Amino acid sequence: MDALSLIEDTRRALAHSKEVADVFTEAWQGQALAEAVGTHLVTAGPPEVRVQAGGLREASGRACGSLRGAGRSADGSRAARLTEVRDLSAALHDLGGLLDEIGGALVRVAVDAEEEGVYWRCIEGIDAADECGDRVVAIMRRLARRGRPSHRAPPLPGAAGAVARRKG
Repeated sequence: MDALSLIEDTRRALAHSKEVADVFTEAWQGQALAEAVGTHLVTAGPPEVRVQAGGLREASGRACGSLRGAGRSADGSRAARLTEVRDLSAALHDLGGLLDEIGGALVRVAVDAEEEGVYWRCIEGIDAADECGDRVVAIMRRLARRGRPSHRAPPLPGAAGAVARRKG
């Protein structure tokens, strides 16, 4: 299944989550999806983004562990259905938006948390969503630079002399 479809499914499920456990589940689903996209980019993405993609994979993997909670298996994630990333730019843009939405949902849960454990789990999830979002932005920037020249064009013949004459 394409990344964009899975991201949309997760966004929709997160938006409809009313219970704390459901918000944690969808935050976990979103981080698992970020991990899967990172893994996909490490193995099949453009060489320019593989290092940043590895960072996304690692950061989102750590987040999955803290959001999953005790006794919950990693099986059953939507991310396990990821087979392709057809439009990388759109997928990264939407993944970044999903990570922002996860952070916002966890802020709302943290504000209403009556248990200290729930509060700190939210704080960890918010930090993780923010870190992963930063990594997605770094990948997008790297991809945007890919099409641009990586250095300045050489000066035109005689241009250096003209600059020197103006300074002198």
